[in-house]
Amino acid sequence: MARPWSTVADGLVLVVRLTPKGGRDAIDGIEQLADGRSVLKARVRVAASDGEANAALVQLLARALGIAPRDVALVAGATARIKRLKIAGTASVLAAALEKIAAIG
Repeated sequence: MARPWSTVADGLVLVVRLTPKGGRDAIDGIEQLADGRSVLKARVRVAASDGEANAALVQLLARALGIAPRDVALVAGATARIKRLKIAGTASVLAAALEKIAAIG
């Protein structure tokens, strides 16, 4: 299955399918969508109001990757379920961390 992230000059771009009000903050692995795209499935406790779910997603990814939340930026999909995030850092290190997280999820 394809990975839901791609490397860019200064980090990674990650595609996430976010479930707000998911009962807990967690990363649930990789899923392939009907259109063939791969996404990292994530859930957060908070509802999708006033950007709270997006903020919780940024915190969740930063914590899982061991990086500062300022290094995770939402670049597309602020009001959609499918989101694109830019993660700043060394692409190979971030990709290895995502591989571990996705395998656990």
